[in-house]
Amino acid sequence: MLKKGIILALSSLIVFLALVSNSHGARVYLLKVDSAITPATANFIISAISKAKKEGAQALVIELDTPGGLVESTREIVKAMLDSEVPIIVYVSPSGARAASAGAFIVLASHLAGMAPGTHVGAAHPIELSGKADPKVMEKIANDLAAYAKNLAELRGRDQRFAEEMVKKSISLTEKEALRRGVVEIVAEDLQKLLEEANGRKVKIKNREVELRLKSSELIRIEEDLKTQIFKVLTNPNLIYFLLMLGLLGLYLEFSHPGAILPGVVGAICLILALFGLSILPVNYAGLALILLAGLLFFLETQVPSHGLLAIGGAISLLLGSLLLFGDNPPWLKVYQPLLYTVVITFSLLFGGIAYLVVKTQRKKPVSGEFSLIGKTGKVIEEVSPKGGKVFVSGEIWSATADEIIPVGEEILIVGKEGFWLKVKKRG
Repeated sequence: MLKKGIILALSSLIVFLALVSNSHGARVYLLKVDSAITPATANFIISAISKAKKEGAQALVIELDTPGGLVESTREIVKAMLDSEVPIIVYVSPSGARAASAGAFIVLASHLAGMAPGTHVGAAHPIELSGKADPKVMEKIANDLAAYAKNLAELRGRDQRFAEEMVKKSISLTEKEALRRGVVEIVAEDLQKLLEEANGRKVKIKNREVELRLKSSELIRIEEDLKTQIFKVLTNPNLIYFLLMLGLLGLYLEFSHPGAILPGVVGAICLILALFGLSILPVNYAGLALILLAGLLFFLETQVPSHGLLAIGGAISLLLGSLLLFGDNPPWLKVYQPLLYTVVITFSLLFGGIAYLVVKTQRKKPVSGEFSLIGKTGKVIEEVSPKGGKVFVSGEIWSATADEIIPVGEEILIVGKEGFWLKVKKRG
């Protein structure tokens, strides 16, 4: 009897511990997206979905506030959401936030969607960022996105009419309208209320139904990793533009003053980083060509006597290229205008000023050469003989020869020059 009692007690303890573990071990992962949808955002969300699956999270909450973003990045996010084995809850928050354009697709793709009071969702009509697309092409793009949105809405059991109209007619809904029309399932004041409302609801994960057990769950915030942070920085239009200007300035200084090395190295690195960002974001290549042309014109000003005409042309080309570079992009994919004008004026003055100094230097009468060196004195810093040596003259180190051996420290007199070699003798 005693043995049976001990076994029963141990069994009860194990069951109790398992129940406690299940009731308090649920984890909900949370990530915040409060910027445009770019490749950096896509990397962040996809990594979070993978992390949530790997660590056995009950759900993943995406707190969303975005003006929109790039179609390709949005499609990558949606694919990951549709393939997720962890329930994904999208929460448009805080009050005043929006899930516009690309954000609306992310809402439609979620397993469960919620909104905070004072938020809105929709307005997903496509924008041709180069500003050159034919109306018929834009119509095809809109139809394609409308079909994509309708498929997402149908898959998640949401309002297909809204999905189509948000693309074709750019309509938006407030949180109350979205709840009434079945675009979202929850309106909640905060995250805690959202989880309370979501608890016990059933969502479809691929081909099976899953009941959300979020009561007493632990909320774990996912922060951006180093890769995402770097990616985010390098796709910032303001930084890309500034790196492009620094790159051109560095190469310009190197070509204007060959042998400086440091400006060329720094300029090349900045230019490569800028081109990396430009390869990801939508840009107007005519604008990029004008900026590169500006750099060439400023350089030619130092080589050709144009009386400043090439420098003026470079400044105009730089301004036009800077304005065109990001085309008709929405504000969040453009260079901040005050920054743009400040950079254009500053760099035009720098380029022009350096060109002026170079030209001025080139026009000066030579202060060095064979005749100016002959008769000057210096000091031996490496023993000089008929085979050669080193001397220090007027702040410069020269290779030198002599008919006799002159030891280190002796003063010398320059008596001739052949190419880059000086002919010297002992001063006496």
